[in-house]
Amino acid sequence: MNAVNQGDVQYSTENGIATVEFYHPLSNSLPGKVLAKLANTITELGSNDEALVIIVRSAGERAFCAGASFDELVAIDDLEVGKVFFSGFANVINACRKCPKLIIGRVQGKAVGGGVGFASAFDYTMATKFASVKLSELAVGIGPFVVGPAVERKIGLSAMSQLAIDATEWQTAEWARAKGLYTEIFDTADEMDQAIQTLANKLCKSNPEAMRLLKQVFWEGTEHWDTLLAERAAMSGQLILSDFTKNAINSFKKK
Repeated sequence: MNAVNQGDVQYSTENGIATVEFYHPLSNSLPGKVLAKLANTITELGSNDEALVIIVRSAGERAFCAGASFDELVAIDDLEVGKVFFSGFANVINACRKCPKLIIGRVQGKAVGGGVGFASAFDYTMATKFASVKLSELAVGIGPFVVGPAVERKIGLSAMSQLAIDATEWQTAEWARAKGLYTEIFDTADEMDQAIQTLANKLCKSNPEAMRLLKQVFWEGTEHWDTLLAERAAMSGQLILSDFTKNAINSFKKK
């Protein structure tokens, strides 16, 4: 099966806790259809009365999310198609932003590009010590335009600029925790899962309306992001058409 057609999103709800899990066999690098399903799932759970709190996680052990699907990226040959693809990441970020439920992120492994954007868009993100981060977009001829607002909001312009400019270097999970991307880091996934379950259980006992209002306060000043992220997606969509970027991505795939 073509990699673009692989991957999925599943969710379950139990005792007020909705758990959303995304997956793709290539290190959880996400094609457009998986991004769309992830955004739609988060949006739907936002209006589901059975879900009081949401946990977002990925399957597997090694990589939380490797960002965009390179197979889909190199196939883009039209500006509108490029804008639609990069809007996939924008839609997930905006779904997290507008969801009235608090979202806990579970980051068990490395996060690249869009994966860093996801971690930034969650309201409370826990990670293991293996969850290094990298914004690799500049290294493949693009730039972290779509995820940039979410990352900057979470860790500040200076730290985001460091990631964006030094695009081939990993920063450790401890670096990410110190900058505010992760709230806590753990030695093992089991320890992280216990902490996530404990927090989720506490939140289920909290006033839903208070949590909804608190989330509004957290995200004040981002009301223009529907427009902003669409503009950023267009920037990336334009760059993906260049020979420079096509060659850079093909070279990266061969490594």
